[in-house]
Amino acid sequence: MKAVGVTQFGGPESLHMLDLPVPEASPGEIRIKVSAAGVNAIDSLIRRGLAVAPTAVPPFVPGMDAAGVVDQIGQGTETDLRVGDRVMAIVVPNQSHGAYAQYVTVPARSVVKAPVGASDAQAASLPMNGLTARLALDTLGLAPGQTLAVTGAAGAVGGYVIQLAKDDGLKVIADASPKDEALVKELGADLVLPRGPEYAQQVRAHVPEGVDALVDAASLGELATPAVRDQGMMVSVRGGDGVRERGVVIKSIVVFSYAQEQVKLDRLRQQAKDGQLTLRVAQVLPFDQAQQAHQLLDAGGLRGRIVLQL
Repeated sequence: MKAVGVTQFGGPESLHMLDLPVPEASPGEIRIKVSAAGVNAIDSLIRRGLAVAPTAVPPFVPGMDAAGVVDQIGQGTETDLRVGDRVMAIVVPNQSHGAYAQYVTVPARSVVKAPVGASDAQAASLPMNGLTARLALDTLGLAPGQTLAVTGAAGAVGGYVIQLAKDDGLKVIADASPKDEALVKELGADLVLPRGPEYAQQVRAHVPEGVDALVDAASLGELATPAVRDQGMMVSVRGGDGVRERGVVIKSIVVFSYAQEQVKLDRLRQQAKDGQLTLRVAQVLPFDQAQQAHQLLDAGGLRGRIVLQL
């Protein structure tokens, strides 16, 4: 089968076409014939060798989001899915290859049906980022009516955090550049403030006591903590656990821990179907243009996900 990956770590130019054996679905697994694969920031880390298991051997195939059809179900696997069903899945590219391939095998609990009405490209933009946003909110454990601040609100994770938080009954204060302000308001933020290092001070100007919690999708780190009230909590998607001044607790999250949370992934599917989540695709590129996709990824500023179409 055709796949895209690296045999030597490096820049976007290190990605090239590979010819790999078609994987077989083991018991408890489902094989997906992939038609669309989302391109995420972690894919760049894999390409550069910064997110690869020490025991893994080349070639390394990135890709944590897949959409396509069920092609094979492992013997004895418990699932309601059937061969031919349109599905989406989160893929953890540890020892096995990722989603930049014609076929990928994943645990059955990592797969759900694709949202009705969504294209394969749209479906491939949801699993990893949607589950990351859900994990962030579950980690915070806020009650309806509490206030959440979000940095990186126009990005894929930040946008899902806003929409899921509103569905959870939270008040959301988000950041945005001038060109993204309308988008972030459209996503449902109650208040949109200019993004940047002064964001925390601007939050305090509107909420003097500080917000109950903050999701730091922009990796502002210590610059964001002043926005949080005493004994409040902040979730970071880039690491940095600890307790800061005023008792502000910082927790880092890794989406791998939600990779088999099938019920939560299926809830995201339903929310996308019902229009509560906006599936944002920045650009669709052919499978053989993965290098260009990673050039765009590394340049940053994307509003939605690049998707490789097979």
